Amino acid sequence: MNFRTLPDGVSAEQFANAISEFSETIGSEYVRVDEATVSEYDDKFPVTDGDEFKGSAVIWPGSTEDVQVIVRIANKYGIPLHAFSGGRNLGYGGSSPMLTGTVLLHLGKRMNRVLEINEKLAYAVVEPGVDYKTLYEAVRDSGAKLMIDPAELDWGSVMGNTMEHGVGYTPYADHSMWRCGMEVVLADGEVLRTGMGGLPGSEAWHLYPGQLGPSIEGLFEQSNFGICTRMGMQLMPTPPEMLSFAIYFENEDDLPAIMETTLPLRIGMAPLQAAPIVRNVTFDAACVSKREEWQTEPGPLTDEAKQRMVDELGIGHWIVYGTCYGPRWQIDKYIEMIRDAYLQIPGARFETNETLPLREGDRASELLNARHELNTGVPNRHSAAVFDWFPNAGHFFYAPVSAPSGEDAAKQYEDTKRISDDHGIDYLAQFIIGLREMHHICLPLYDTADPASRKETLDMTRELIRAGAEEGYGIYRAHNVLADQVAETYSFNNHIQRRSHERIKDALDPNGILNPGKSGIWPERLRNK
Repeated sequence: MNFRTLPDGVSAEQFANAISEFSETIGSEYVRVDEATVSEYDDKFPVTDGDEFKGSAVIWPGSTEDVQVIVRIANKYGIPLHAFSGGRNLGYGGSSPMLTGTVLLHLGKRMNRVLEINEKLAYAVVEPGVDYKTLYEAVRDSGAKLMIDPAELDWGSVMGNTMEHGVGYTPYADHSMWRCGMEVVLADGEVLRTGMGGLPGSEAWHLYPGQLGPSIEGLFEQSNFGICTRMGMQLMPTPPEMLSFAIYFENEDDLPAIMETTLPLRIGMAPLQAAPIVRNVTFDAACVSKREEWQTEPGPLTDEAKQRMVDELGIGHWIVYGTCYGPRWQIDKYIEMIRDAYLQIPGARFETNETLPLREGDRASELLNARHELNTGVPNRHSAAVFDWFPNAGHFFYAPVSAPSGEDAAKQYEDTKRISDDHGIDYLAQFIIGLREMHHICLPLYDTADPASRKETLDMTRELIRAGAEEGYGIYRAHNVLADQVAETYSFNNHIQRRSHERIKDALDPNGILNPGKSGIWPERLRNK
C-alpha cells in the first residue's frame, strides 16, 4: 500500500497496521489514504511550497465511541491525530495539521447532529459538524423563540468556532462565554464530561459552567489536550424587535474619535448592547466589488482609489455597524443616544436598515442589510466575496487584541497600514469592540498561485506580529505557519504560559498524539526539534 506521507518515526509497516485496525473498527469506507481524498484537506489558502502541513490519511468517525477507539489505536502505534470540526478555519490553516504525516480526524463529516434545542432554558446541544446555517435552520424549524449568534460565514462549525475563541456580533458575541458543558475524549480514550456533566443525572450540564473544584472547560479551547465531541451552546431569546444602523465617517483620521465615542456606549452594555464593528472602506468594498474596479496597478490602493470607493459606494473611510434589541420604545431611545454621540464627529452620517432598506444596485444598502442579518441571528456568507477581490485570493489573519482606546486603535492602524504599504499589500480590516477590549481583525490578501505573493505576505505578517508584540499587542489566534512565532511572543517569566501548557500536555497526553504543535504546544518527544 502506498501512502501520501508518513508520521515522523512511524514505519510504513506500522502505519499500514494502524490503518488496518482503524478500518476494521470504524469501517473501511470511513478511513481513506488515497491522495485525491486526503489532499482535499490541505490548506485552501496555501502559503508554503514544500510538504509542510500535509495529512497522511483521513478518518470520519461517527460517534464519541468511534473517537475513543481511534485514540487508543493511535496510542498503540504512536500515530499523531489532528481532530477538527468542519475544517473551514480559512486564514488559519483550514483543516491542515501542524505536523506533516498526521492522520486527520474530520469529526464533522458524520457527527453533524443538533442533539437538543431547549426553548425554555435557551440552549442547544451540538455535535462538531453542526454549522451556523444548520443550527439556525434547526432552531427556526423547531419554532423556538431563540436566536443564534453566527460567525462571519455561515459554513463555520458552531463548535469549531467556539473552540478557537471565535466571536460574532449579537449580545452573545463572545462564543466562549456562552458555551456550557462539553463531552471530551482524552488522549487515553477516556470520556470526560465537564462542569455539572460530571454528576450523573444532573440537568444543569448546559446551564451552569462550574462544578466542585476548578473549571477546566477552557483548557480544551485552542489546545491539544482532548477532542470535544459534544457541546452545549446557550442561545439568546428572540427580542421583540431589532434595528440595525450604519454610521459613515468621511476622514481616515476619524478613527481615534470613533473609538473614544464607542467605549462609554459599550462598556455598560447599553445603548450599544452588542459588539459593534468598525470597518475600513477597503473591507466593505471587497464585499461588493472587485479590486480592478478601483485600481489595476500593483501596489497598495492609492488614496484616490479609496476616495472613489467612498464616493461611489456611498459609505465612509470608516463605517460603524451595530444593532439595537428590545421593545420599540427602548430601541428608539438607544438609537437616539447612539446617533447623537457619533454625530458629534464632524461629517458623520447615520442610517438604519429602515432609512436605508435593501435596494437593487445600492451597494451601501446591501452592506448594511447583510450586517443586519448577522446581527439578528441570520447567518450568511456575504463577506466571502473578499476571496474574489482579485484572482486566486487567499488570506492570513493578523488579529491583535488591545484596549478599545483611540490611541491604541490609531497606533495599530498606522503601524499595520505602514507595514502593509511597505510590502505592497492592501490594508483590509475591521475592529470588533467588546466590553473592554477590541480585536483588530486584519486580512492580508495574497495570490495563492504566486509563490512571490505568498512569501511577501508571510514576511509581512511575521513583521506585523513582531511589531505588535513590541507594543504589547498579543495575537489571540494563529495560522499553523505562525503558531510557534506567536507563542514565542507570550514571554513573561521565561515563557511560563507555554511551559505550563507543556506540563499539562505531557500529563494528559504522554505519547503526544493529539494535534502536536497546536497553538505552539508541542509534546516532549517533539519539543525543540
